[in-house]
Amino acid sequence: MHPQRKMLHNELHARPSLYFDEPAHVFHLAFLGDNAQCNALLARLCPDTVAPQAAQGITRLEGHPLKWERHAEFFTLTLVVPASSNELQWTTLPDSLARGIEGHVQHLINAVQVVVRAEAGLDLPSYGFKDPCGSCVGGGDAVVWSDFRLTEDGTNRLLFINRRLNAYRQGRMIRRLLEIETYRMMASLSLSIAKALDPQLNEFDRTLVSLSERNANASGVHAKTLLEDIALLSRQVVSSSVRNRHRFSATRAYAQLVFERLGELRESHLGDCQRLGVFIERRFKPTVRYCAATEQRLEQLAMSVANLGDLLQARVQVEMEDQNAEILRSLNARADAQIKIQRAVEGLSIIAITYYLINLFKLVYSGLHTLGADLSAREALLGMTPPVLLIMLLILIRIRKAKSH
Repeated sequence: MHPQRKMLHNELHARPSLYFDEPAHVFHLAFLGDNAQCNALLARLCPDTVAPQAAQGITRLEGHPLKWERHAEFFTLTLVVPASSNELQWTTLPDSLARGIEGHVQHLINAVQVVVRAEAGLDLPSYGFKDPCGSCVGGGDAVVWSDFRLTEDGTNRLLFINRRLNAYRQGRMIRRLLEIETYRMMASLSLSIAKALDPQLNEFDRTLVSLSERNANASGVHAKTLLEDIALLSRQVVSSSVRNRHRFSATRAYAQLVFERLGELRESHLGDCQRLGVFIERRFKPTVRYCAATEQRLEQLAMSVANLGDLLQARVQVEMEDQNAEILRSLNARADAQIKIQRAVEGLSIIAITYYLINLFKLVYSGLHTLGADLSAREALLGMTPPVLLIMLLILIRIRKAKSH
C-alpha cells in the first residue's frame, strides 16, 4: 500500500460539519496564524484532547461541541451552545471561550454569531436588524436574515430559521454560511494592499512614459544611462509583484470559494427583501475586481518595462552593427590602399633591382675590358641579358610566394 493511501483517501472526510437540532447559538471565530499559534490556542481551550498534527477535529468545551480547523494561513473555531426558546436573542461569547482567546484577539479576522431557531413565534424586529437582507435557502427549507453590520465587539450576526431541515442538512447549511463570511474576509485582505499599491503604480506608469519618450528621442550616446534607468524600474516592478503575488492569488482562490458557497445555498426571494447572495455579490465583487485589476496592472507594467528594455537593446544592437559595418568598410578601403601601395612598391623595387643589376654588369664589362678582354658592347649586352632575366624571374617568384603566404 502506498504510504499516502489512507491520508489522501481520508481527505474525503475532512472538514466535517457540526450536526445539531435547533434552538442553539453558533459562535464562529477565524484567526490569522500558523500551526504554532493554533496549537497554543487549542492548548488553552481543550488541553490533552487535540492532536498536534491533525488538520481538524471536534471536541467539547464545557460540554458543548467545539470544532476546530487548520487552514493554510488561518484557523477557525466553531462552538455550538444549545439554548431554550426563551434564550434565543443575541448573547456574548461563553466565558470559557472568551478567556481562551484572550491572547489571540489581535489576530481575529472574522467573528460570526448565528441564532438558530424554529419559525414558530418569530419576532423579527426584536433582533434589531437595520435594513436586513433575507433569503430562503435550501430550496425554501430554511430562512436566513442579516444586516451585515458589526456589533461593538466586531461580530457579524445571522438569524437562521429552520423550517424543514434535519440536523445534517442544517449543519451543512450553517457551515456554508460561516465559510462565506470567513472566505470573504480572507479574500478582502488584499484590498488594503491594492489601495496602498495604487500611488506606487501611478508613479511607475509616469516613469515608464518618461523612459519611453527618452527611448524614442535619445541617441546612442545616452543608451547606457537609459538602460540603467529601465533596469531600475524593472527591479522595482518585479519586486512589488513578487511581494504581493501570493496575496492576490489567495484572493482569487477565496473569492471563488465564496461564489461557490453562495451557489450551494440555492437562494430564493423572501418577500421584497434583498437576497443575501445579491447583497454580498454586489459589494464583494468590486473588491475582488479591484484586486484583480491591480494584479493585472502589475503584470502589464512588468511586461511593458521588459518590452521597453528589449526594444532599447535591439536599437543599440542595430547601431552597433551599423558601426561595425562602417569599420569593416573603412578596413576594406585601407586594405585596398595598402594593396595599391604594395603593387607600386613592387614595381619600383623591380625597376631599382634592374637598374642595379645593369650597373653591376656594366662594372663587370668595364673591368673585363680593362683587363684586355676582347668583348664588344653588343656581345657583352647579349651575355648579360639571360642572367638579368633569370634573376628578375627568381625575384618575382619569391615576391608572389611571400604574398600568397
